[in-house]
Amino acid sequence: MLFNSLQFIFFFPMVVALYFVLKPKYRWVLLLLASYYFYMCWNYKYVVLIVTSTIIDYFAGIMLHRSRKEGFRRLFLLLSLGTNLGLLFFFKYFNFFSDSINVIFNKLNIFYETPTYNYLLPVGISFYTFQTLSYTIDIYRRQREPEYHLGRFALFVSFFPQLVAGPIERSVNLLPQFREKFTFEYERVKTGILLMSWGFFKKVVIADRLSEYVNLVYNNATEYSGIQQALATLFFSFQIYCDFSGYSDIAIGSALIMGYKLMTNFRRPYLAQNIGEFWHRWHISLSTWFRDYVYIPLGGSRVAKWRWQVNLFLTFVVSGLWHGANWTFVIWGGLHGFYLVFAIWINRISEVVNASLRLDRAPAVHKILRIIKTFILVYFAWIFFRANSLGDAIVVIRNMFHFEPGTVINLFENKVDLAIALGGILFLGIVEILEEQIGLYERLKTLIRPVKWVLLVGLILMIVVLGKWEEVDFLYFQF
Repeated sequence: MLFNSLQFIFFFPMVVALYFVLKPKYRWVLLLLASYYFYMCWNYKYVVLIVTSTIIDYFAGIMLHRSRKEGFRRLFLLLSLGTNLGLLFFFKYFNFFSDSINVIFNKLNIFYETPTYNYLLPVGISFYTFQTLSYTIDIYRRQREPEYHLGRFALFVSFFPQLVAGPIERSVNLLPQFREKFTFEYERVKTGILLMSWGFFKKVVIADRLSEYVNLVYNNATEYSGIQQALATLFFSFQIYCDFSGYSDIAIGSALIMGYKLMTNFRRPYLAQNIGEFWHRWHISLSTWFRDYVYIPLGGSRVAKWRWQVNLFLTFVVSGLWHGANWTFVIWGGLHGFYLVFAIWINRISEVVNASLRLDRAPAVHKILRIIKTFILVYFAWIFFRANSLGDAIVVIRNMFHFEPGTVINLFENKVDLAIALGGILFLGIVEILEEQIGLYERLKTLIRPVKWVLLVGLILMIVVLGKWEEVDFLYFQF
């Protein structure tokens, strides 16, 4: 089921109404059934994967807590890791590695074809797999105790607002909330509706319109050049941000209406002044997951300087592979890892250059230049993220710098779509800059109630009138 669908428009209010009518002790049953139904609307067969992961991690968590012998504890941890990562590998990465091995065999004149399988990638498997893995790893580290209520644990794994595309919640944050008794609170519900509306605006007004041109160019990479390739990449930069942050806003807002607080997943990433700051603002639930469960276990920065840089680079390569079974994603992750490592190398040089240019005397200019520099680096990396293949990425990069005079740029069949998308980007930019500079949202809270309702109704009307309501999938469903 898509958030941007007629089915969800009927489904969600019905769940919320029943939620507040039911006694608190029965609400977990409603939410669990609603979550499984939400997922099964996509493909009912794959719910067995969620159930399997849930049952194994539930019992593994209990045994990890009860066992005193380290050997047994490691065995149950391996059971959890093996099951979750095994399912993820089989459904998401088996064909990728099989094809890569076949290429190597062909190069070596070894005439053996490794098998491949045709099956759908289960929606959300990367997200709920990482969510359950963090639970068992935390218990193994003795950072939390297990959840003994199977129903509430199953709800933690499958909670429908964030089931298929995050945020990737930690058990210490979400699980305790399922025991709380939330009542209907006007201000909280209004805030949730506002968050959902802002998410829908970014998704259906901006992202889905930009996707038309992005898909046209990137799915036919050899047929376009120059400004067309550059614009397609620029549009994709905003498409993926509006699409994914829009999903997160809808997820956070819908959970908040019922009383549950999910973690912030985006914090105006394109206003970051360096790549490190970008990753403190972009897909925060994933970047902190990799920090806590990959980067720090590798040694983090508490090792020799060269090893620290290797740890940093490897973490981003793995993060790239998490996003998709394609070498383009590995390169995308590697680029971000290289950006961070390179910044460490030239840090001293940058300080000297800034001092010589006296940029510290013009902090506003310096800040803008850093934001532009960071955006350019992120922009370039998005080429590999969006390209259908490594060959297409190379074509886009090569053609991007060939500007032919008189090239016709057919951006949209309907120029109104272009105007709406660009207007939406401008509006988004203004809102995010104001939020960054003056805390716009907190200031809006101080307005009198009629004015706040006028603004909210106005935003909803913009979505209804300007939205592209064609049930376009969210980009991160494929991850």
